[in-house]
Amino acid sequence: MTPDPAPLVSDPWRGLVDDAAIFPPGDAPLHEATAAFTARREEWYAELVGTFVLRDTDLPLVRGFGGPLSVVVTGGAGQLAGPLGAAARLGLHVAAVEIALRDPDDLVANVRRVDAAARAADVEVPLFIEVPGPATPSWLAAADEVAALGHRLKLRLGNVDHALVPGAPTVAAWVDAALDRETPFKATAGLHRAVRHDPEGGGAHGFLNLLAATQLLWDGGSVAEATEVLEQRDGAALAATDLSSARRWMTSFGSCSVTEPRDDLTALGLLTDPTEQP
Repeated sequence: MTPDPAPLVSDPWRGLVDDAAIFPPGDAPLHEATAAFTARREEWYAELVGTFVLRDTDLPLVRGFGGPLSVVVTGGAGQLAGPLGAAARLGLHVAAVEIALRDPDDLVANVRRVDAAARAADVEVPLFIEVPGPATPSWLAAADEVAALGHRLKLRLGNVDHALVPGAPTVAAWVDAALDRETPFKATAGLHRAVRHDPEGGGAHGFLNLLAATQLLWDGGSVAEATEVLEQRDGAALAATDLSSARRWMTSFGSCSVTEPRDDLTALGLLTDPTEQP
């Protein structure tokens, strides 16, 4: 009996990238982005991509779309029910919901409001909650509440304003807090390249750095050591890292580009493009 061929995209890369093409700085038109997502299903790297990320206000515009969706709630907790009801009526497959807390002065109460709204809306898919700010006591208390209520964290690692990109110590503290609470998380913004680099205007985190830092912290490493990993610019060293547990916690990252993560992983020897084989 002939064994099944090895998958072209294997762990830890399967479903790593959530297609956020319509968000800045990509800003792709919605119809073009959904068409590209659908066409990509026939490509060798199709399984690198998980969900298609869109705003709740976009749902009526994608009737008939067959792919899994991550829905970003554009308002507060009270806006959870309506769009999800609309998605159900339209026959859309919502795979995850993402929402940012809107009251920085009372983060814990804000988490509770989101949870209550999610339960009232009968949200049965993973709910990723973005808690703003550095890992202050109030941020950590909100993370406690997210974990206690069985939800997940969303970490924003980039910004079109480079001055607002969180530094490596902040990111390391966020990941450490998530792992300490055994809370899965997804990342978003600025992670389309595998390795930390310095575009014009400031630094940008690498998704391979983030995976390696997650693995190190899960294995008992310190926040200071994870900070060093997040600042690593040696792609070959990062590519040699054992990431066997990292994806258990870092579920995916949103990127306005899918080809750049694919190309970086291929260049580092972590994916093999069969179309370039002799």
